[in-house]
Amino acid sequence: MAWKCGDSTGKDEGRCSLNPLVHLDLLGSVIMPLLMIFSGPGFAGFLLGWAKPVPVNLNNLRNPKLDDILITLAGPWMNLLLAVGLIGIARIGIAIGSPNLQDFCVRTAVTSLGLFFFNLVPIPPLDGSRIVRVLVGMSLETYAEIARFSYILIMLVMFVTPIPNLLRHATESSLRIICGWFGLS
Repeated sequence: MAWKCGDSTGKDEGRCSLNPLVHLDLLGSVIMPLLMIFSGPGFAGFLLGWAKPVPVNLNNLRNPKLDDILITLAGPWMNLLLAVGLIGIARIGIAIGSPNLQDFCVRTAVTSLGLFFFNLVPIPPLDGSRIVRVLVGMSLETYAEIARFSYILIMLVMFVTPIPNLLRHATESSLRIICGWFGLS
């Protein structure tokens, strides 16, 4: 999306790729998930990880405010599109008598929808925060100051507020709607 909006930074750095290896972040993609997996019952199945973001130079964009929002929404929209595609494949799994394919696709679609909604939460570094930053005209400096406390904010929101229940409800409701499109109940 950034490339279409005028910024070739990610493309120039080889980051516009479906190869997952170019997106791995040693701490976020390997060390943190492994620590959580092997830490025992302390995290109760909770797993946190991240990949390297594709770099974007906002100075190269033709329409910086609109383009920043479009670039930011590209990730969550891909999660939504992936969920729709997976439910379509699940329907094919039913048609060919493959319950394992159906189950895998539905479970993966749930994860993708969960990521779609989670990434729209307006806390840095999540995509929702970048959209809010642009819409309210927040400076990058102020955003960076707030982002310093982002992981604490995310943990507070996910463990102390009703947001996880709202995300779960949005995910389940969306899954029902998409399944309905494909005649799945």
